[in-house]
Amino acid sequence: MEQSRLLTGADAWSLHAAPELGLRRIVVSDGPAGVRGETWDERSPSANVPSPTALAASWDVARVERLGRLLAYECRRKGVDVLLAPTVNLHRTPFGGRHFECFSEDPYLTGAIGAAFVRGLQAEGVAATVKHFVANDSETERFTLDAIVDERVLRELYLLPFELIVAEGPWAVMSSYNAVNGFTMSESPLVQSVLRDEWGFDGLVMSDWGAARSANADVDLAMPGPNSALAPDAAGVETRLARILQLAERVGARDATAGGPPAATTASPP
Repeated sequence: MEQSRLLTGADAWSLHAAPELGLRRIVVSDGPAGVRGETWDERSPSANVPSPTALAASWDVARVERLGRLLAYECRRKGVDVLLAPTVNLHRTPFGGRHFECFSEDPYLTGAIGAAFVRGLQAEGVAATVKHFVANDSETERFTLDAIVDERVLRELYLLPFELIVAEGPWAVMSSYNAVNGFTMSESPLVQSVLRDEWGFDGLVMSDWGAARSANADVDLAMPGPNSALAPDAAGVETRLARILQLAERVGARDATAGGPPAATTASPP
């Protein structure tokens, strides 16, 4: 198998299996306020939890950590390995039509609540995906918007929630559609210089769906798929594949004989 093929999704909600690498199919799911799963079907309902904005308004990190465990149970019940949450962008503009997915306008509160969410989810072996890195605060023109942000504002507002949560060791981060200071976030130098080098993030960086626009994208996984044209050149394949395999090990997907995701735990009953 051409290894670069593993760096894009197999379809909208999963990664390629590679039995020769001991890698089974990995399933991802939307989930800022629950766990959708792979299907849109009323016969497969999901637990409906309070919106993230309501969770942050509680200021209750212990409760949010417990809720993360509940969502991990939901993930395993639906065969999901990676939850595409939490969303830690800020309530900065009324053009941010997905604010219900975000915690707060306050970066410190957002970081504290987001970190608790990640702790609970990953304690049960399901990967959190902290998104959308970074300054993704407007749905209007989200594919073409270039956020021009002063260095201090970028650090003290937009990057701070991510910095606080990365200290907790999330297993994945999602880059955003928008550009920041002239670079689309899938190709931004901030991914390497800040996220990886400065903060020491060792997990997987995936693109938002359709956000990786060229082979120059500095992401490990271009979603959705398949789209081999977005795979990086050979020099970057081994490093990025190693991060995908590390994610697989963390969520229990590295043993190809397992056949599917681990069963739901009993630590967080419905």
